[in-house]
Amino acid sequence: MAEIEVRDVPAADRFEVHVDGKLAGFAVYRRAPGLIDFLHTEVDPEFGGQGVGSALVREALAAAADEDLAVIPHCPFVRAYLQRHPELVALVPEDRRAQFGL
Repeated sequence: MAEIEVRDVPAADRFEVHVDGKLAGFAVYRRAPGLIDFLHTEVDPEFGGQGVGSALVREALAAAADEDLAVIPHCPFVRAYLQRHPELVALVPEDRRAQFGL
């Protein structure tokens, strides 16, 4: 079983996911007071279909929740994750949900 680690890298404005110590993907964000806007998520094809992207987004959203940040899901991958996990939709401001199909 591979070891998956997700970490916030504020200097690069992104969350990174590492598999067995190797950078496997990232989720780029822009922060503003009280919110985090996810812009783009990318996973190395070597790690595709292994749940690495889902682990990355799950941990990034958990970090946003821990910091009490509103989530703006401009990234299609993050938006699709939220659509599959309606219990997390409350992270997106109510007045913005329709814009993202939530």
